[in-house]
Amino acid sequence: MLTQPNEVATLCERFYLRKTMIRILGIDPGSRRTGYGVIDVAGSKIAYISSGIIRLPEKSLPDRLKIIFDGVSEIIEQYHPQHMGIEEVFFAKDPRAALKLGQARGAAIVAGVNAGLPVGEYSARSVKQAVVGTGAADKHQVQVMIKQLLKLSQSPSEDAADALAVAICHAHSMHTNAALGNAVKGFARGRHK
Repeated sequence: MLTQPNEVATLCERFYLRKTMIRILGIDPGSRRTGYGVIDVAGSKIAYISSGIIRLPEKSLPDRLKIIFDGVSEIIEQYHPQHMGIEEVFFAKDPRAALKLGQARGAAIVAGVNAGLPVGEYSARSVKQAVVGTGAADKHQVQVMIKQLLKLSQSPSEDAADALAVAICHAHSMHTNAALGNAVKGFARGRHK
């Protein structure tokens, strides 16, 4: 998490105990296409709000990063999420591709942090586990489960489905943190303080 732990814990407890509606923005970053998904969550109920892709033209990397930042900022302004989740960089065979992906993530994260959003980071395996039930799921399985979980008439694009999956993973993480409540406070690295 990129926010203060106590602030996030308080939000999680409110969300879980009072079934307060929380709007979550999920981001699937990319240097060519960045997917986004917005959901509302109240307790165990999840509702689809919007999803899509920020398409990046053939321009220089700095220009594309600005488009990502501006696009995510615009989505935040339009939908007013209270939290943001983003997929972590995965290990890539091409280090240059991993660096570009990291920079795209950075542009999206800065947009969220500038808007005052708590930002959660999740591995691709964790996201797939939260939505499909296995961390080894392929993109088609994620699309099918997103369609079912959010009761959509058709499957969203791969990037939008991945972003919605990140938002759902963030909701599950908040739910777990809230359920644990004070149980984990006072522990550090597996031992009591």
